[in-house]
Amino acid sequence: MALFKNKYRIESTRLPSWDYAREGMYFVTICTKGRECYFGDIDGGEMRLSAIGEVAEKEWYRTPELRPDMNLELGAFVVMPNHVHGIIMIGENPYNRDYEIVGDCRGAMHRASTINIHTINNDHKNQFGPQRKNLASILRGYKSAVTVRARKNNLAFCWQERFHDHIIRSMDDFHRISIYIKNNPGNWERDRFFGR
Repeated sequence: MALFKNKYRIESTRLPSWDYAREGMYFVTICTKGRECYFGDIDGGEMRLSAIGEVAEKEWYRTPELRPDMNLELGAFVVMPNHVHGIIMIGENPYNRDYEIVGDCRGAMHRASTINIHTINNDHKNQFGPQRKNLASILRGYKSAVTVRARKNNLAFCWQERFHDHIIRSMDDFHRISIYIKNNPGNWERDRFFGR
């Protein structure tokens, strides 16, 4: 583990050569702290949301409305007992127009290119400026909104730090992940039954 100001810090799990403000489709997973089942229960393959689970769902769907300048779209989404899965698409916007596209960029739904994309300065170190108006800032805002509403309503709840992401690079990937998200509640019961 690396040290920063004589303290241990966890290395970023983000892809260092990718600017997460860039147009693209992203599959994200955000977990509750300690994998506590704050969001509700699964019964018969259906998610039964708790009060904080309802907040988590409502706040997710408000995301594009709260950030109209980022040209966001939402794909499949599900609230599970101890995590959420969702697909979020960042379209071209004033914060990500500085890319030179090389070749045919008809990638996944015209979002993420399947070919080589370079930043204009061709610097592949993760030096993309202030970390705002990107995927991390969207998810920070989402997590914060859910936490604030939980506290205002005296609902027990806490997020795990960070989130997991996967850059979706093809329509096959998009469809496979969408089906996985949709089927997640049914798979939850099966996986629990078989001890996975």
